[in-house]
Amino acid sequence: MVEGNELDSTYGISDEELTELFKASIKLDKEICEIKGLPIAGYDDENKRAYLEYPDGRRVYVTEK
Repeated sequence: MVEGNELDSTYGISDEELTELFKASIKLDKEICEIKGLPIAGYDDENKRAYLEYPDGRRVYVTEK
């Protein structure tokens, strides 16, 4: 018998369902940020830099200090 700790328990939710719930939560968070006018953090793979994207589409790249 394999024993697991409480962190291993998904309470009967499959991995696929957890993935879909996670994706839905990210989408909802983005919509909330857009409504509130808050920036969303992102990463530009091409430029290899982090940025903040504002609801108006403007991107402000993070600079190192």
